[in-house]
Amino acid sequence: MFEKSYRTALKTTSWRVIATTDTFIISWYITGKLTWAGAIAGIEVFTKMFLYYGHERVWNRVSFGRTAKAET
Repeated sequence: MFEKSYRTALKTTSWRVIATTDTFIISWYITGKLTWAGAIAGIEVFTKMFLYYGHERVWNRVSFGRTAKAET
């Protein structure tokens, strides 16, 4: 059971929207500056998107904890 790469890319994108929004809000709260929060979130969105995508693709090759679907 392997995921197609486009599924991983879609999961990566949807997670990045959620996580970057969280980073933006936390950064804004801590710094009190929208520009700093935007800069932090802007950098973070790209670095973590690539890291997450690679992480998912590696885990897709690991069989630990996977089972075959039972046929009905």
